[in-house]
Amino acid sequence: MSEIDPRELRNAFGAFMTGVTVVTCLGPDGEPLGFTANSFTSVSLDPPLLLVCLAKSSYSKAEYTSAKGFAVNILAEDQQSISNTFARPVEDRYADIEWFTGPHGAPVFNGVTAWFDCSTHEMVDAGDHILMIGKVEAFDTSDHAPLGYARGGYFSQKLSEQAIEAATAETLRVGALVKNGNALLVIEDEDGLHVPSIPVKRKHGSDSNIDRVAKSLNLTLNRDFVYSVYEDSKAQHLIYRCETDDEEPAEGRFIPIRDIDASGFKDPAEQIMVRRFLSESRLGDFGVYFGDVEQGSVKRFTRDNQLETSFF
Repeated sequence: MSEIDPRELRNAFGAFMTGVTVVTCLGPDGEPLGFTANSFTSVSLDPPLLLVCLAKSSYSKAEYTSAKGFAVNILAEDQQSISNTFARPVEDRYADIEWFTGPHGAPVFNGVTAWFDCSTHEMVDAGDHILMIGKVEAFDTSDHAPLGYARGGYFSQKLSEQAIEAATAETLRVGALVKNGNALLVIEDEDGLHVPSIPVKRKHGSDSNIDRVAKSLNLTLNRDFVYSVYEDSKAQHLIYRCETDDEEPAEGRFIPIRDIDASGFKDPAEQIMVRRFLSESRLGDFGVYFGDVEQGSVKRFTRDNQLETSFF
């Protein structure tokens, strides 16, 4: 196996850290095992280490903790069925899976966004989980869009880029519905309430755009997903759903969600969006709105992960 390039590994970690993963290993009998995890964490670049969590209640706990290594497979957006297969009890999870043996020996799936084949570095007892720390012995990436998961459903992490490319308005505004616990950040002036947003340049990617919103608010934002995409007579609007632990924004204030009246928002499109946000906050499901200020559709990811479309 060739030596790991720290720069390439750092780029791979940064690009796919929020993707849905399947962690695999070989049991003592040589049979492949695997389980779905919705996140993993980079630990170190020198040595190259990553971390995933294994529930102590897992039926394959003994096999994972005694294996010489494991692989982390970052699923592509067309591999929801694989995620579902490895997230629930199935007699033969590998029956319909195309895979090969990685350089260090763990099962690696075909068609994934990225994979990391690791040797076992350390197992750490942590409450009802075991922290599996692996040393990356080999990895590879592809141009497949990663599969994301948040708030009970799958989503495509390229929705924002596709929305920007498809937009016809010359001006682009990027904003955020920012939650802090059970409170939502709102901007208030003499005209009423507003969702925080700023004008941005289209040449910037979605990550840098939301970073600019975070900087304008002086907040650290954890981006969940694109929440609403719509056009009006002035601009294309791209609104993210975000979380933060910060309590003192540079602009606006956090209002308990239960106390928010959507009719207080000046912009009619924001009224509709916030009203939907309040409703979905109670239900726990979410959708992504596409359209303009007059009509559009919500592409909703339900709890059973079937895509539905509701029209306004």
